[in-house]
Amino acid sequence: MPLHEELEHYTLADYAKWQGDWELIHGRPQAMTPPGISHQLVRGNLFRQLHEQLEKCPCCFVLFETDWEIAEETVVRPDIMVVCGEIGERLTRRPELNAEVVSRETARRDERIKFRLYAEEGVPFYFLVYPEREVAKAYHLRGDEYRKIDDYSRGTWKESIEDCNLNMVFSRIWS
Repeated sequence: MPLHEELEHYTLADYAKWQGDWELIHGRPQAMTPPGISHQLVRGNLFRQLHEQLEKCPCCFVLFETDWEIAEETVVRPDIMVVCGEIGERLTRRPELNAEVVSRETARRDERIKFRLYAEEGVPFYFLVYPEREVAKAYHLRGDEYRKIDDYSRGTWKESIEDCNLNMVFSRIWS
């Protein structure tokens, strides 16, 4: 019998009962690492800047610490998401942008597992943000895979999401 058939497999119903901070990716639990101070500061600055720019955009919202229920066996909690359209108390629709603040403990999951997962789910923009190096890697989904837009440290990323213009000034998120 193959090993994957012997491994425990969990669903959204199991996930709803767990204590603590977890993600569930393809039926496998992933413990979330408590964020450090630099992680929290960068995440807060990123949220604030996106929120300020989307305040006048009636259809888009910036979320953090929010579960995205992708499927019965997959629930993730990106650091920051931009979601457009109507939302309820549970997020089950695809975000327009996901950002992960990467630490040594989360690098493999953010750079590989979530990178593929978000591409498979059709998330148009993905940011990998590295506080220690003060660099953010921006990706845009082309077809079914991400293509790098650029690495940003002090530059500005300009894009339109749902007719709402964004001008992300990366030098503002490091302070």
